[in-house]
Amino acid sequence: MKLAGKTALVTGGTRGIGKAVVWALAREGAKVAFVYTSSDDVANQLVKDLELDQRVAAAYKADVKSRVEADAVVEKVIAAWGQVDILVNNAGIIRDSLLAMMDETAWNDVIQTNLTSVYNYCHAVIRPMMSARKGRIINMSSVASEFGNAGQVNYAASKGGIEGLTRCLATEVARRGITVNAVAPGFIETDMTTAVRNAASDKIKDAIPCRRFGKPEDIAAAVLFLATDDASYITGQVLKVDGGLTLGGM
Repeated sequence: MKLAGKTALVTGGTRGIGKAVVWALAREGAKVAFVYTSSDDVANQLVKDLELDQRVAAAYKADVKSRVEADAVVEKVIAAWGQVDILVNNAGIIRDSLLAMMDETAWNDVIQTNLTSVYNYCHAVIRPMMSARKGRIINMSSVASEFGNAGQVNYAASKGGIEGLTRCLATEVARRGITVNAVAPGFIETDMTTAVRNAASDKIKDAIPCRRFGKPEDIAAAVLFLATDDASYITGQVLKVDGGLTLGGM
């Protein structure tokens, strides 16, 4: 197993892409801690399912927008397992609305949940990783960062910010053996994208050369690759996993 002896921390780990990432890392031998914000029952069930599959897992309830809570989660993981080798910043929300009708709450919630959380958790793990002279950080972006989708100024801004943060941090820590990359999914079959997919399913599929929506496991596979030693010479990159959506061909 490629991640045997490694420890991983995943934000937004109880559903969709995050849940698939948790399983992918665990099945390659990593001890996986994940952060969740709402349902204790869902989080506890995921831990039980992982343990039944002979995996090591832990769940931490925290507000990803809070730097104090991020620091506390990382401290608990290090106290329990000694180190955070892999950080996957996956937590994210959408609050779509045209800018003229977007209130300050919708802007702040998306920016803080999607972007500030990445700062919070990167800041919490970066010194331990630098001391260990190793680490993998994978941030979840989106192809929305480069598409001009009406109604998504907050979401696109948050994902564009993640990509900028990824490149800058990669430059800062590369000499310490730490890689920092991002994965940019296209249309993936998750609860968060249900409304969009239902509204224009056939039209969207026609724009995707692969002619299908992606699955959470497609994204998890890309994250897993970037978390392994196979990707040790890749840093500061944004890997698009979108079925060819951003190729621009018709």
